[in-house]
Amino acid sequence: MELSDPSRARPRTAPGSASPRQPGQRPLRVALFTDNYGPAPSGLLYAVQFLEKQLLDDGYQVQVVAPATPGPNPYKNHPLRSELRLPSIKLPGLPMAVAGGRGFERALDAFEADPPDLIHVQGLGPIGLLGVWAADRAECPLMVTWHTDFEAYADHYAMLTPFLDAFYQLLKVSTKGMKRPQMQDMRRWLSDGRLVASGLLRRRPTSLSRRNLLDAARGMLEAAELVTTPSDKTAVRVRELAPRSHIRVVPNGVDALPSGRPLPAASGPRILYVGRIAPEKNIALLVDAFAWVREDIPDAELMFVGDWRVSSSVAQKLRAARRRGGVTLVGQIPRQQLGPYYASADVFAFPSTSDTQALVLHEAAHAGLPIVSVDDELRLVVDPDVNALIARPTPESLARQLVTMLRRLQDPEFAQRARARSREMASWWTIQRQSEAMMDLYRDLAAGTPIPESMHADPS
Repeated sequence: MELSDPSRARPRTAPGSASPRQPGQRPLRVALFTDNYGPAPSGLLYAVQFLEKQLLDDGYQVQVVAPATPGPNPYKNHPLRSELRLPSIKLPGLPMAVAGGRGFERALDAFEADPPDLIHVQGLGPIGLLGVWAADRAECPLMVTWHTDFEAYADHYAMLTPFLDAFYQLLKVSTKGMKRPQMQDMRRWLSDGRLVASGLLRRRPTSLSRRNLLDAARGMLEAAELVTTPSDKTAVRVRELAPRSHIRVVPNGVDALPSGRPLPAASGPRILYVGRIAPEKNIALLVDAFAWVREDIPDAELMFVGDWRVSSSVAQKLRAARRRGGVTLVGQIPRQQLGPYYASADVFAFPSTSDTQALVLHEAAHAGLPIVSVDDELRLVVDPDVNALIARPTPESLARQLVTMLRRLQDPEFAQRARARSREMASWWTIQRQSEAMMDLYRDLAAGTPIPESMHADPS
């Protein structure tokens, strides 16, 4: 999108009202605002790019607004796609860069001059807030997808000065007034003299920052015509945080990975973890549980696939576990090459409680893996006592459930049923299905058609 092109401007309409450009006459123009478009892989990045591909394949005009960062950008030169990258700072320990606020005012002016048919905000960082502001300024429909348990990460985000500075930059550029009541609420708390006093942005107490970040999240969610969530669990979180939001559960789609060349067989049963290896993923819990598993099954193996050196504390614990035996640290593997790792395992272990959907659960289920999880709320591909067991988030409980699952899998009939159930449940949530659901919502939003709320994922 050009940052200024008055010849392409169209009359503005009230938020949520029908667009004067009828969807049947030409492809919808959708602006995707995301704070996570690399440089490192993540579930959110994949979710955005899966949707992006389907939109482009179906003839939608797509603009991506994201931080300026290197990384995977597979559709960069697609004729129906444009992008706006804003200056950013790479954050240590996170698979993303954060926009610092520069260029936001010019971007807002451009969207006001030439609005898309709708804005879809994917996540609630500075770029996400920019998208909410742009929808308000341009008076176009707004959808927000909640990908991250913001409450679980609020203390971590509150320590990031660029993140807070971006909020302040947005406050400064919002001089033309805000139309949505929720946005006016956000201006009041952002305008609090305690927050904009000289130097306070860089030395704000963590507790105050946490509250204001959650207040910002609430304002963004309630300002949207529609909030989509990838799971029932996340819908509940959104309702608690933003009671006036309008919610629809639309799980992110995941397809089976290519099979690839098989890995060498393990000497004993293999427990697999794939994903980001960081403290908030409860890696220490899984390592401690595995020490108990080895007491019952001495030849068991725990394989970690992911960049295990990102966090020094986690890396130290993993090295110690490897020295004790049974732990394999594979490192980062490109997503399209993960198929053989899933195929080589007996059980997929999921120790995290902070995920909002966990695409790795779906990848494991597509591979027919039984699952042992500590998150009782993520049930899209989990059927307890059929293809999965749920543990409490303690080493003893997780170890017992891992051992129980491995022993049950020695029964061929149970193993067959478990693997078939995993594949069946994974087939409900494909990329094609999710994209079709999103496109239906886009068309309804652009036309001003009322969208029923749904707090539950529907596999039918």
